[in-house]
Amino acid sequence: MRSMLFVPGDRPERFAKAVASGADAVIFDLEDAVVTDRRPAARQEIARYLVSAERHVPLWVRVNPVESGDVLADLAAVIDGRPDGIMLPKARNGADVERASHWLESLEARAGLEPGSIGLIPLITESAGAVLNAASFTKLPARVRGLTWGAEDLAADVGALANRKADGEFEFTYAYARSMCLLAAAAAGVVAIDTVDTEFRDAAAIERRARESRRQGFAGKMAIHPAQIAPIHAAFSPSADEIEWAGRVLAAFGAAPDSGALSLDGRMLDKPHIRQAERILAAAARR
Repeated sequence: MRSMLFVPGDRPERFAKAVASGADAVIFDLEDAVVTDRRPAARQEIARYLVSAERHVPLWVRVNPVESGDVLADLAAVIDGRPDGIMLPKARNGADVERASHWLESLEARAGLEPGSIGLIPLITESAGAVLNAASFTKLPARVRGLTWGAEDLAADVGALANRKADGEFEFTYAYARSMCLLAAAAAGVVAIDTVDTEFRDAAAIERRARESRRQGFAGKMAIHPAQIAPIHAAFSPSADEIEWAGRVLAAFGAAPDSGALSLDGRMLDKPHIRQAERILAAAARR
């Protein structure tokens, strides 16, 4: 998923628009975008849409944190709609992810769903403690599809006035948290999905930052506005030059199966370059 677009769970008039936005997945939000007294109605609206909508793209739901009083009501309300996945915010450690997975397993059994059929993506850096516990997110339930991170709640937790510098790049603390998400995902064998960009009017800036995300190793990015989808997709789609290079790398190694390393275009290539080429062609195939 190059893009996952948030839509507030209490704005049902926006649901179909979000699905038609071109995003690779849609996340119905029951957490930050919905005030507490509107959550019961939002659960009903999301559940109704999940049951009735055609699945043109995967439909996910962001529930409330494990330690909140709302998470079980969130999960119970949407499970019969068979969401493709659950996004778990403010995960404090791997134990929170295990706990959410156990709840999902029980609810899947109640709904007659295949165990593990509902995916899970935890947000793993929304508090200082969670960042320091990043290593606990490397052994995960099989239903976990990826890891992502958040900068806004982390800034509030540490008492920062801002999380970005004047040029729009993250301050060191948040760049560090981002790196911990990337490393934890790699260690766990799942994809890393970059956090949202609060900019939605400057398409060039969105694409530039998304390209940097891909360059660092992220597989996709969350979005908060439909205008962000096109530049995110442009950034996360391999270029024609990349595809051509990847094809030549695999062809070169295919022609020399006994070679652990070889030269191409004046560069020495070995196993890591094969993996990079395979990733590029796999991403191109998903476009």
